[in-house]
Amino acid sequence: MVMNMAKVTAKGQITIPADVREAIGIREGDKVLFVRMDDGSISLRNSSLEALQQAQQSFSEAAAEAGLRNEDDLASLIKQVRAERAEQV
Repeated sequence: MVMNMAKVTAKGQITIPADVREAIGIREGDKVLFVRMDDGSISLRNSSLEALQQAQQSFSEAAAEAGLRNEDDLASLIKQVRAERAEQV
């Protein structure tokens, strides 16, 4: 287990230690999430990464519902949609 400490300013601000920033992939200007876990602990997460993971999960679920199992299935669907649109023009 690795532990780091940060001092809280009068405005409630902290500096996230460099190794923690690197570990969760945050850079200047990024937003972070503070997540309260069921056990009462707090998890610090990269909000951009969290949003991307949620989007990937949603896309994965939508792909499964559409019967898309791999990139070839997706390519076939794209060709089909483009062909249908070309017929409409």
